[in-house]
Amino acid sequence: ARAVVRDVGRVMGMPYGFCDTLAKLVPFEVGMTLEKALAQDDELRRRYRNEAEVTQLVDNGRRLEGMPRNAGKHAGGLVIAPAPIAEFSPLYWEPGMTQAVTQFDKDDLEAIGLVKFDFLGLRTLTVIDWATRLVNEARQMRGDPPIDLESLTPDDPEVYRLICTGKTTALFQLESRGMQELIQRLQPDRFDELTALVALFRPGPLQSGMVDDFVNRKHGREPVASLHDQIESILEPTYGVILYQEQVMEIARELSGFSLGSADLLRRAMGKKKPEEMDRQRQAFIDGAKNRGIEESSAVRIFDLIEKFAGYGFNKSHSAAYALLSYQTAWLKQYYPAEFMSAALSADMEHTDKVVILIREAKSMGLNIKPPDINRGEFRFSVAQDGSILYGLGAIKGVGEKAIEDILKERAQTGGYQNLLSLCKRIDSQKVNKKTMEALIRSGALDSFGVDRAHLEYQLPQALDAADQQVSNASSGQNDMFGIPSVDEVVLTVPQGSEWTARKRLEMERHSLGFYLTRHPIEHHKSELRAIGAIRIAQTPHHSEKAVMLTGLIQDVRTFQNRKGEMAAFFRLDDGTGYADISISPALFAQTRSTLGAKGLILVRGTTGTDDRSGLLALKADGLWTLDGFRAERLAELNITLPNALDAQSAADELKSLLRNFTPGATDVVVHYKNAAGDSLSMRLGEQWRLRPEPELLDNLVNFVGEPAIKFGFRTANKRDQAGDTKAA
Repeated sequence: ARAVVRDVGRVMGMPYGFCDTLAKLVPFEVGMTLEKALAQDDELRRRYRNEAEVTQLVDNGRRLEGMPRNAGKHAGGLVIAPAPIAEFSPLYWEPGMTQAVTQFDKDDLEAIGLVKFDFLGLRTLTVIDWATRLVNEARQMRGDPPIDLESLTPDDPEVYRLICTGKTTALFQLESRGMQELIQRLQPDRFDELTALVALFRPGPLQSGMVDDFVNRKHGREPVASLHDQIESILEPTYGVILYQEQVMEIARELSGFSLGSADLLRRAMGKKKPEEMDRQRQAFIDGAKNRGIEESSAVRIFDLIEKFAGYGFNKSHSAAYALLSYQTAWLKQYYPAEFMSAALSADMEHTDKVVILIREAKSMGLNIKPPDINRGEFRFSVAQDGSILYGLGAIKGVGEKAIEDILKERAQTGGYQNLLSLCKRIDSQKVNKKTMEALIRSGALDSFGVDRAHLEYQLPQALDAADQQVSNASSGQNDMFGIPSVDEVVLTVPQGSEWTARKRLEMERHSLGFYLTRHPIEHHKSELRAIGAIRIAQTPHHSEKAVMLTGLIQDVRTFQNRKGEMAAFFRLDDGTGYADISISPALFAQTRSTLGAKGLILVRGTTGTDDRSGLLALKADGLWTLDGFRAERLAELNITLPNALDAQSAADELKSLLRNFTPGATDVVVHYKNAAGDSLSMRLGEQWRLRPEPELLDNLVNFVGEPAIKFGFRTANKRDQAGDTKAA
């Protein structure tokens, strides 16, 4: 439904932003249609009724919805035939394709006697390969033999202990929240159970009650029911639960005398779920069992279970292959955490959301993540000699792969870069342009030059001009003829007081990396947040129903519709000390919907509890604001203490010049200072000095008097705020 909105809007010539905003109003659910979306989303329905452009777009979309958009090709499907495939199936080619594609789908190909093989390209295999290389490079330097994952036996208790903690981020097949919850319930401690875990975590088993049976029987909370004495050994590894297709085949052979071929036909019939074929298999199964002396009632009962299993059967061979990769990634994470996390980060470095999760996980494991460094880093994430992870230069936004390759090639040939001039001189400015250099500066990749990032950015045009001039002079021979100084002799100038504020430094870092790496932005608002009464997640009691105010960054917003058809939401809050799961009621969602898209710090007030599934702190929110919005609405008084070392009059003049640009407003200002006699005095400024407490003002004041010299006084909440403050949000 979202795709048809964007496609139709594009063809109709509507602006991208308009179409994108409209598409995002369509709930993100499997099987969603525009008809359902109009019924569920009040905002979409309102715009459909009131805006002619929206009405036209949605109506056109409804006519096209469900029609084939384009021909699709299986990502890893390969068809093998005994003769040219054109003799069996019509083919087609798309522009730029290197191989023909069959016009028949999988079922039609099987019907004419061909077989489609799936060759899966797994990112995990790349992660394992890169991690193994990092490990073996380090081992080689120490004179140790290389590791060989293929020779591992999957029985290491330490690896299973790691898995059972549920700290499975970056582990193949085991890292989703739902899987982590199942792991903590099941507590797998051997490879058979790890294999079963992969097979169990699918919609069919989860919805059928099979998972509960398996978990309860494993822990002895429920007896293992025997279906028949002859098949106990077949079902013993899965606690009497029919979990795998291979078990069904063995049962058919043991009870009904099926051949391997007949048992495979039963397996295929289960997969296709065709009633007439299952009826034939049922009769063959019952007849075979009766011929082997088994009562018909027992045969019927067992086949009924097999037929029920048909909805969620899984190949054990497939599950075991995946479980082996899960084990190998867990083994690497347990014994070589820096190398493994470095490889995992490299494999996902184009996906900022994933990088954020992996960085958090690495830090929680005690690993040190160092900012990008042009003199030490590589294109991918790497491991330093002290065991810390060096940020990959290729993960910096706005820096292309070719530019990084040129920088690294030059560094390998002639050594590290001493300063900004050295870098500009040695790199072709056509390949590494000004925007690329700015991204490197803002990310911290040039911090090893020992110059403030703001100064580097100010000096950049000078350095680029000097380097270009030297290239021009060298090509014309002017350096030798007129003694023009070389680029190394050029002195770059820096204006006084041009350093970035801590807020700007972090924001620049976020723009170039996609997130805050070196510090959490909450660290720059400690005094203000204490005045508000916000507490840290790590200090918040989980189990008592306590009213608290939390602050942090919004992650993983999920909207949904309740039974009454009202929209509500969940999101995860990150404050640098931990995470909390926040629930937003329909009433609060309606008032603060725009706040859920905030990129900066937010404040959320509510009642604490514990999320039964994740084990995290849970909060039922009754108020939601951006920090800037809350401050603008509630900051009653700003207290500023002038440093004793400053002359009182000059300090007052400087303060006036800072405040003047942020009047008029509603926040009172109180100035604290010492007079010539050393007496401490306070002065409340007049109404003409009431301020608008904008972020830029606070940054300027911090630079002038320091963060400890600024105190905040906020108005207390009132009944109007119980459902959230739409103006602040």
